[in-house]
Amino acid sequence: MSQMPVSSPRFGFRINTTGIVAGLIILFWALVAIAGPSVAPYAPGDIVDFDFYGPISEKLWLGSDYLGRDIFSRILLGTRYTVGISFAAVCIACFSGVVLGMTAAVTGGWFDTVLSRVLDALNSIPSKLFGLVMVAAIGSSIPVLIILLAVIYTPGSYRFARALAVNCNTMDYVTVARARGERTLYLIFQEILPNITGPVLADLGLRFVFIVLLLSGLSFLGLGVQPPNADWGSLVKENLGGLPFGAPAVIAPCLAIASLTISVNLLIDNLPVKIRDRA
Repeated sequence: MSQMPVSSPRFGFRINTTGIVAGLIILFWALVAIAGPSVAPYAPGDIVDFDFYGPISEKLWLGSDYLGRDIFSRILLGTRYTVGISFAAVCIACFSGVVLGMTAAVTGGWFDTVLSRVLDALNSIPSKLFGLVMVAAIGSSIPVLIILLAVIYTPGSYRFARALAVNCNTMDYVTVARARGERTLYLIFQEILPNITGPVLADLGLRFVFIVLLLSGLSFLGLGVQPPNADWGSLVKENLGGLPFGAPAVIAPCLAIASLTISVNLLIDNLPVKIRDRA
């Protein structure tokens, strides 16, 4: 049965039901990241159960972990680290990549060539390998993780934005603006940026998913968020021993990661056409 889209005559596009549901799930996790730690029933480090990998109960909504701590409270706190670090990193990566990409497309010449070669070389390094090496060398902290994740995904954002900006740079309205004697900054932020905003936002969503998965992978390997703090990847790692028992402590953070990443992908796929394909 096909889904009935919700019409919006004011803005001239149709919103798919799947996109609405995905957006609500993303909004839910955003609210949890903001208010979760303050509404958690227990402190994340409190041992409240002597039954390790305890089952779901009225007292422990998602059971207990390998030390008897409330996994529900730890997921609420971990949401702030997973969503917060990933969002900060993707904003830095996309801002840097888009600004550099538009500048390179408009300026051209040696600046475009040198910058493209340097970022292509950085992009050729496997992201997980680069992350492992840098965290092992520098150490793991929240600022380091944010900067590292931003550096890893800036080259991809740059290449995407530059490809869009190169196409816009050949359009008549840019040629007319250049003939009027407009400066480079005007061309970038007044002529090109408004026409690539839609695809850039879609790309930001995809890179957010990639960063969440990479951060969770680093934490699973013990190089992400360090104890006593924990993000979702750390929760999976430290409770992996409960997997043979089907413990909620290892299943719940996996479901949290899956729900967020799948929802972001579904939202991007169901964005209104006028937003996603504006360029």
